[in-house]
Amino acid sequence: MPELDPDLVLRSMKELILLDRGWIPKSEGTSLYIRPTMIASEPALGVRPAKEYLFFVVLGPVGAYYPGGFKPTKIYVSDHYVRAVRGGVGEAKTSGNYGATLYVSREASQKGYTQVLWLDAIERKYVEEVGTSNIFFFIDDELVTPPLGGTILPGITRDSVLQLASHWGMNAVERPISIEEVVEGCKSGSLKEMFASGTAAVISPVGLICYKGEDFQVADGQTGELSKKLYDEITGIQYGRKEDPFGWRLRIA
Repeated sequence: MPELDPDLVLRSMKELILLDRGWIPKSEGTSLYIRPTMIASEPALGVRPAKEYLFFVVLGPVGAYYPGGFKPTKIYVSDHYVRAVRGGVGEAKTSGNYGATLYVSREASQKGYTQVLWLDAIERKYVEEVGTSNIFFFIDDELVTPPLGGTILPGITRDSVLQLASHWGMNAVERPISIEEVVEGCKSGSLKEMFASGTAAVISPVGLICYKGEDFQVADGQTGELSKKLYDEITGIQYGRKEDPFGWRLRIA
């Protein structure tokens, strides 16, 4: 796909938002979801890169992500199926990355779990990401998230969490973390919190994980103080209730 001019993308989003500003929801917890998209558009079918592409922006008013409130989720760990492998396109926001996740996601949902925690494709040992979100672990006094290595989406909210943690003087690190370390942290109590980060949910606390058919509770199974603080801070900046020391907000009119 051709590389787009960032100024063109930003200008197109601004103009569409102004045109459809009447659709921007006003209620607490709601937002206008913005999705820049590109697809092949030439009338041809073949195994080759397309010669023609269409760029467009999708807008959609969305309701609160947590209809029942900001509550911990239950996560199913897949140690058989994999989402992405190094050398592939796992780090890109492409529709093809989701195809391999649908079967396990349905299986997890049928078993009563909210999302799937994916492990690396080589050793089935190291944690990568959750569904469409990045994952964080608060272990002792260290905030840990898996490093970017070609299979993990470099999420914007992931970066926001790392910036905030650093701003607050926390020990935030990007390092490999094995599922065994996570399970042991659940057993010993050293894992104080676990949460996912993403555009739609912002921060999604995790209260329980299932690995190899066994459930492990994270701390007391409730939403942790750090998860709530991050959620409140990010949404506070988003809604203009809090100061924005990072320059995340952009006035368009």
